Amino acid sequence: MITVVIKENKVVVSGHAGFAAYGRDIVCAACSSVIIACVNDMMTVNKEAIEYIDDNDTLSIEIIKEDELINKLFNNLKELLKGLANDYPKNIKIESED
Repeated sequence: MITVVIKENKVVVSGHAGFAAYGRDIVCAACSSVIIACVNDMMTVNKEAIEYIDDNDTLSIEIIKEDELINKLFNNLKELLKGLANDYPKNIKIESED
């Protein structure tokens, strides 16, 4: 199961969806696509606004410099992940701390 911990200015993602075999898991692919697109957008706007750490087991995205557009993109990321969790509750769990 993918676990997403949502804090005010940070999202931490870990695990594997387990929907299908590695390389064929549409839930993992959707989650990865949402994260990559949102992070790329935020980095295009302001590379210094976020800290992005991927250690192959856990992915962490944190806002380190407040900006209106960055905040909107970050909120979009959180809402998209929540939407995936609603669609695939057996594969993605949201733990919200905000």
